[in-house]
Amino acid sequence: MNKKSVVNKYCEMKKVHQAEVSAFPMFFAFDSEQFSEGMTKLGLAPDDTDEICKLGTLGGFIRKTDASAFREILKRHEQELTAAIAADKTGEGFIYDMFCYELANHEFGYTGDIADTLDALDLTQQDLNKNPALQHGLQKACSALK
Repeated sequence: MNKKSVVNKYCEMKKVHQAEVSAFPMFFAFDSEQFSEGMTKLGLAPDDTDEICKLGTLGGFIRKTDASAFREILKRHEQELTAAIAADKTGEGFIYDMFCYELANHEFGYTGDIADTLDALDLTQQDLNKNPALQHGLQKACSALK
């Protein structure tokens, strides 16, 4: 008997997106030694701080000249996620996969709380209320993880 392999489409998208971000020229530094090593990795001297920009509060840095390319990658990732959600008219495909992954990742099975999952997906209760497929996918995923 052949067991059919089930692929989580959301997980696959996340892997592709993570690989693209990981391949982008950047570094993370939490002390001066890591900062110097990171600057060297970018082909800069440690005192070339006017040539880099910080990525939020996470300790990440990229070259200023790469900032627009980095924003484009993140924008495209957001568009791909939005398109995949919109294409799942029932909530039983990509949306279900998405909620299963994020609910498990945010310990829904222990907490029974969906707040962290919604935050991770940048979704609000209003978004759920407007989209029956999102509602259905979330309900189905919650039931599967209880």
